[in-house]
Amino acid sequence: MSWILLFIAGAFEIGFTTCLKLSDNFSNVKWSAAFFVCIICSFLFLNKAIQTIPLGTAYAVWTGIGAVGTVLMGIFFYKEPADFWRLFFVFLLIGSIIGLKMVSK
Repeated sequence: MSWILLFIAGAFEIGFTTCLKLSDNFSNVKWSAAFFVCIICSFLFLNKAIQTIPLGTAYAVWTGIGAVGTVLMGIFFYKEPADFWRLFFVFLLIGSIIGLKMVSK
């Protein structure tokens, strides 16, 4: 169950980074409010997950999910570049997240 909570926390991290961009430097109230809701939810789920998952592993996976998700949001919705090296390192990060999950107790 803790791993599910950690992945939910990562999804909310993707949400708060995306809302941060859409908030237009916190001038858009709707997206600013969504940012704060997402960041609070992300930390609450992360906090619950680290009760049983080692802190270092949970933090690395959480930030990895957020990083990969945010890069993919940028590529698909904001027309950011998707060149070979960028995708290579995203897949390397995904492999690292999977590896951490596999070696964690």
